[in-house]
Amino acid sequence: MAAPPRKRIAVLGSLNMDLVPYVPHHPLPGETLTSSRFGTAPGGKGANQAAAVGRLSRSPDALADGDVDVAMLGAVGSDPYADVLRSSLASCGVATDGLRVLDGQRTGIAIIIVDEPSGQNRIILSPEANHALVPADFAALPDPRPDLLIMQLEIRLDTVLQALAAAKAASVPVLLNPAPAQTLPLDAYVGLAHLILNETEAAILAGCPESDLDDEPGLQRVASLFLERGVANVVVTLGGRGVYYATKAGKSALVPAHKVDVVETTAAGDTFVGSYALAAVHASPDDFDIDGAVKAANRAAAITVSRRGSQLSIPWKDELE
Repeated sequence: MAAPPRKRIAVLGSLNMDLVPYVPHHPLPGETLTSSRFGTAPGGKGANQAAAVGRLSRSPDALADGDVDVAMLGAVGSDPYADVLRSSLASCGVATDGLRVLDGQRTGIAIIIVDEPSGQNRIILSPEANHALVPADFAALPDPRPDLLIMQLEIRLDTVLQALAAAKAASVPVLLNPAPAQTLPLDAYVGLAHLILNETEAAILAGCPESDLDDEPGLQRVASLFLERGVANVVVTLGGRGVYYATKAGKSALVPAHKVDVVETTAAGDTFVGSYALAAVHASPDDFDIDGAVKAANRAAAITVSRRGSQLSIPWKDELE
């Protein structure tokens, strides 16, 4: 009997070169700080999530033997950073055939200021080529069709909405990580398979104060709002407080965080998304163990925050075993 076809995950999103100064505290208005060190690394939420799917589903010495095929869709400029980003994704087992290289454009840049004592970061984005992706580019999904499409909001919103519409027309489930947060039209939520967002993003999209998510009843109210809008599975990441999830089937829980020494949080959310996506793509629509998916994603993200960097901090599959 022939083996079933491999699952395929496509990630549509941003690719940035991260410029990372490490400082004793985040600068105050008008303050000049001297960093303890400075690094550059491949990043971008889209690329990080593709790298997470790739690394969490395979071993570094067997890139072709992963649990899924993963493809990155996006745009880079015609500069040396583009080569670094493509090479990094390929080293994680990610196909880059869907990347557009735009003459005369620059690759996206992210300045990530890391508060060294806490590991927390503040990020300034310059989208560059990422914003050259237009809705007409995604009138239909590329072939072969993915079994799951992952998107964020570091590319143009109208392009994300067009890809979302194309995915719905093709009956392809979508995992949306609405970061950085901005208001979405209500029809964007209808039929959305997975919505993963942090507490700040949840408050912005729900139109409520962030303090409404301070306790479990408040989390339940906010998650219920997204479920009423048509989302099947809502996941709110809460940093050291853990993760809250709720589903249209009536399941909900607050899952505690793993306690680790935090070095840097830059790719924690992207690792969580990648791990969760792997669980989702391997499950049948009516038999998705969201509790198990969230707990596995928590474990993977805990490893990531104990390391420095973006894509290189994401664990490989054999590091989870």
